[in-house]
Amino acid sequence: MTDSRAKTAIAFCDEFLKHDTGIGHPETKGRLESILAKLQNLPSSKFLWQKEITAASPEQIGLAHDLNYIRSFKDASTTHSFGYFDADTPFSSVSYRAATLAAGAGIHLADRILANEIQNGFALVRPPGHHAESTHAMGFCFFNNVAITAKYLQSKGIKRILILDWDVHHGNGTQHQFYEDDSVYFISFHQYPFYPGTGAASERGSGKGKGFTLNFPLPRSSEEYDYLKLWPGLQKEMESFQPEFVLISAGFDAHKNDPLGGMQLSTSSFETFTVKILEEAKLYAKGRVLSFLEGGYDFTALAESVNVHLQALAG
Repeated sequence: MTDSRAKTAIAFCDEFLKHDTGIGHPETKGRLESILAKLQNLPSSKFLWQKEITAASPEQIGLAHDLNYIRSFKDASTTHSFGYFDADTPFSSVSYRAATLAAGAGIHLADRILANEIQNGFALVRPPGHHAESTHAMGFCFFNNVAITAKYLQSKGIKRILILDWDVHHGNGTQHQFYEDDSVYFISFHQYPFYPGTGAASERGSGKGKGFTLNFPLPRSSEEYDYLKLWPGLQKEMESFQPEFVLISAGFDAHKNDPLGGMQLSTSSFETFTVKILEEAKLYAKGRVLSFLEGGYDFTALAESVNVHLQALAG
């Protein structure tokens, strides 16, 4: 193999396409199919596909989720061909398997980055994760992939982790996981007020975690300029926190063409954000960045945005 340390690994498996959300639901397999079509000619000199993924174990998922919830989701998914956890979050017979593999993708990529085998990675997964709470599914999400990976990294001795979430919706589940934790800094740029209702600027953490949550709520129709005006605030906190590892909840539904969002970002905005966070990660975290697909529901905008995100990760 050539120098894979310079590569960006992409974790994907076919089971992600089998998670069935029913007719008319925005979070469909078509999202990933559009991305795969766009990425089919990525150069092997820069990108490494990881298609053999081990599902996260109940113990690994249990780092971030209640074991009773994990069991109830498994039981529901294996005994029902279709059902709902809430009005937004349907599941099928394959959903539990897909969700455990999505969580496993993050763990797999984290291990490879820690082993210095790759520079960074992208978990091309569904179902997404950042709305999932420790005890229940929510907002298309079952297991919180980024939170599970952060907890896993903690178990491997990583002492300071920064999570950046730029999905148009606030990552309530991720924030709640680390709200009292001073070793994980959660930073979010999101439309506000908007679903799920959390993410006010006043939400800064509690207990020893106070000051380690930073929300940048942005009004509807915000543009790239509005995001970048706030970026120095992120840079200041990263300089102070000195993260050893950076995780990204990469939602692309703040794109101006997205049917669920209300923002005015362009495809190139996500390239800009990626380049800027990589610059910070190289200063403090040895460039160790792991990104997870969250939202994005216009197939064309999503595929193009993921493509520029990956091109920026690969450098």
